Amino acid sequence: MERTLRAGRLATFVYFALNGFLMGMWVVHIPAVEHRAGVGHAVLGWLLLLLGAGAFAGMQLAGRLTDRLGARRVVPAGAVLCSAALVLPGLATNGWLLGVALLVLGFGNGCLDVSMNAHAVQVERGYRRPVMSAFHATFSIGGVLAALVGARTLDGGAGPAVTLGAVALLGVIVSVLAVPALLHPEPARTAHAPTEPHPDASAPTAASARSRTPRRIWLLAVLALMLMLCEGVANDWSVLHLRDVLDAPAATAALAYGAFATAMTLGRLLTDRVAARFGPVAILRYGASLAALGLTVAALSPWTPLALAGWTLFGAGLSGCIPQLFSAAGHTDLDAAGANVSRVAGLGYLGMLAGPALIGPLTRLVPLNLTFFLPVACCLVAACAAGILRAQRPASVRQEVEAV
Repeated sequence: MERTLRAGRLATFVYFALNGFLMGMWVVHIPAVEHRAGVGHAVLGWLLLLLGAGAFAGMQLAGRLTDRLGARRVVPAGAVLCSAALVLPGLATNGWLLGVALLVLGFGNGCLDVSMNAHAVQVERGYRRPVMSAFHATFSIGGVLAALVGARTLDGGAGPAVTLGAVALLGVIVSVLAVPALLHPEPARTAHAPTEPHPDASAPTAASARSRTPRRIWLLAVLALMLMLCEGVANDWSVLHLRDVLDAPAATAALAYGAFATAMTLGRLLTDRVAARFGPVAILRYGASLAALGLTVAALSPWTPLALAGWTLFGAGLSGCIPQLFSAAGHTDLDAAGANVSRVAGLGYLGMLAGPALIGPLTRLVPLNLTFFLPVACCLVAACAAGILRAQRPASVRQEVEAV
């Protein structure tokens, strides 16, 4: 059993890294794809909304399928679809084809995202200790690897269709090879918690559980929206902040996102051990507070080095927050982990898209650095609401723990 669990954990690492690598390769090739399709920045901005719409739809479908069929079936299917769809933007020769390609790519990414997180929750239940953050760190590492590989292939003159096609083929192969290590679905358990022997006695219990669960899940989803909004702001505006507000050289300005992303990755590699000792509430409360402090420092700093330190603290603080929300969503109802993760991930993904979009219009009213107090406020709200992670486990799990 222990060997099977370790294999399942390793397979989860593989799929998270693959997802980060696939989406990183897309990001690296955006300029080349834009040129091949003959679209401008404005049109591309609208087309990217299709990527988000496809991802949201894929997340909702994958959540339901994961609960019905098990992550063992949905994860590789989502990985194959996401991998195969990666080549489509590289083949697009006009805006219409690019829009369809991004919709399909987003759908595949959404399916893989939710199903692999649901499988990660299953692995975490087996280990009975936090392991979620390390998976998200692997996703970030896959993105860094994509940046290195993409830079090398672009420097060599390879076209987007060739490079993305090769990566798509590699992704399909990896997706299939990792299947045997995935964990088998767990038997349904929340339906076996009635306190009365009569079959009808379980109905009120199950109904009340279902009525309580959505409220907690939606609260987690709102927190995910706010925190991923913060992450989206860092992704799209950190470099512009140093360049436009502090007049830093282009090379130095690029370090803002680098500092943020590096701190996020390292923080996620360390978060599981911290969460095991202090609990997820502390991770969210103090992590979000640290993120608010870091972004405040960056926004108000008149010096580039201090601003870089602020962006680093911002990334370190945010690093462990989202994995705690995903983990809590998956553990709330063991028989609806996929659907619950899809709600939290879906709303969070919308926040990541909405964050950068909100900052732009705000810059017409206040300077760019002052707009950052919107994500600062989001971090503070998340810190105050961290107690939501203290909710009780489902009855079936409490009975298992007491039995042990």
